[in-house]
Amino acid sequence: MLDADHDQPDEQDDIHISFWQKMKDQLPNVVAQLTAAGALIVVFLFLVFASPEFLTFSNIFNIIAQTTVTAIIAVGMTFVIITAGIDLSVGATAALGGMIGTLAIAHTPLGWPVGVVVGTLAGGLVGLMNGFLITKAHLSPFIATLGMMSVGRGLVYLSTNAVGVYGLPTDFALLGEGSIDNIPIPLIVLLVVAVLAYFLLNRTLLGRHTYAIGSNPEAARLSGISISFTLVIIYVLQGLLAGFGGMIASSRVVSGQPNFGIGLELDVIAAAVIGGASLFGGQGTILGTLIGAFLIALIRNGAVLLNVNQFYQDVIIGVVIWLAVYWDQFRRRRLSNPS
Repeated sequence: MLDADHDQPDEQDDIHISFWQKMKDQLPNVVAQLTAAGALIVVFLFLVFASPEFLTFSNIFNIIAQTTVTAIIAVGMTFVIITAGIDLSVGATAALGGMIGTLAIAHTPLGWPVGVVVGTLAGGLVGLMNGFLITKAHLSPFIATLGMMSVGRGLVYLSTNAVGVYGLPTDFALLGEGSIDNIPIPLIVLLVVAVLAYFLLNRTLLGRHTYAIGSNPEAARLSGISISFTLVIIYVLQGLLAGFGGMIASSRVVSGQPNFGIGLELDVIAAAVIGGASLFGGQGTILGTLIGAFLIALIRNGAVLLNVNQFYQDVIIGVVIWLAVYWDQFRRRRLSNPS
């Protein structure tokens, strides 16, 4: 009895320690999300008062449609960055997926839904190649995906001799421009992708392994996690989402455009980083990435409405990335040295 009486407080102490440790581990993500959400609200309110056209239905629909492509690809980038990796080829991958998918629609009897699958799988193949270059050839993610960015863009131009793909069915536009009861289909697609990604990252072994690799790869290896297998899966997932994003972008203009996606990797990486994904690995959330994607979309949309030069938009996004990374470093220093 005495042993049982002594054991009970110990078990309760362990539960309390576990709870507070979990809360401490989640604190960086919560702070990052609140910071990004605060910035999103400030920009939103500013644009409400600065431009009478901002809250129009057509403009809000346009923001959602534009954000969907960036956000979907940024969801995949979140997994990559949590592992302390990077994928610079997402713009070229999206363009390649869009071109191959639209070619399948235009020159085969396949319907456009099958063409979307073809374009998505093409992106997944690029992701598979990235994964093998990183895990088998032992190239750094930066170098592997930088090379793939060039290779992918070259394949885009070679596939159609740098000419757009036209003659697609008009109902293909439903994916990127359609709506159901005034609810944009792109928004529905984005929510489905985000929910599935959230479940994958927070409720599966793949998600736990993703965080473990980014936090401490050596500890992850010693605990029995197959780092190579996990990284390949993650880069394939990134490729699939990039290819799918390319098909959504193609559906918006009902054509395949070889120049699509140039510079897209900047917005995608910025969305994940602004939303709290740490370039040092081990930290990031799907919700934070969505907030980051919509923040970037509001900045770009507001710049257009206020007639801000396109080049200034890129400067603003670059400065925002600097601030996000600096804030990440600052938070890490404060958490590691609270005194």
